[in-house]
Amino acid sequence: MTREMNQPKEGEYIAIKSYKHDGRLHRTWRDTMVLKNDENEFIGCNDHTIVVEEDGRHWMTKEPALVYFNKHNWFNIVTMIRKSGVSYYCNIATPYVLDREALKYIDYDLDVKIFPNGDRRLLDVDEFMMFSKKWHYPQDTINIVMGSVSELTEWIDQKRGPFSTEFVNIWYNRYLSIAKRNNSR
Repeated sequence: MTREMNQPKEGEYIAIKSYKHDGRLHRTWRDTMVLKNDENEFIGCNDHTIVVEEDGRHWMTKEPALVYFNKHNWFNIVTMIRKSGVSYYCNIATPYVLDREALKYIDYDLDVKIFPNGDRRLLDVDEFMMFSKKWHYPQDTINIVMGSVSELTEWIDQKRGPFSTEFVNIWYNRYLSIAKRNNSR
């Protein structure tokens, strides 16, 4: 299967938009460089990009971050590359869709944060419970979300994909190489 001609290509920049279950825009990351974009996966990197919150507030990320999305997983993974070490912020969310405007997904509130020392925390359980009642999440969606937390935990334990040192090194070095090439033009 070939990619559509209008899909973002390696080295181009796209926005990432997260939505809530009710359809409202939650958060936008303005500039993420495309590192890989095929029919199943998207890998990108942003570095000091502007983030716009739903209420219009904006802030800038503090470090380079690899982003990993897969069309078959109800989670995405942000790998933050800090001087103190690599940390992760994982969103439990729908598989992504990508068009010329942005990469888009629905955020289901639950997050897993992993610190450089390996400690991890499940975050925003109260938010998930509140919104699941407020927006009447279907039971199928709740089951998928809870199953995705378990699947994500397996990935973490197995150091699969973005949780492996090799993944981080390969894709961060790829980002640096493309950024250098783009800046020399």
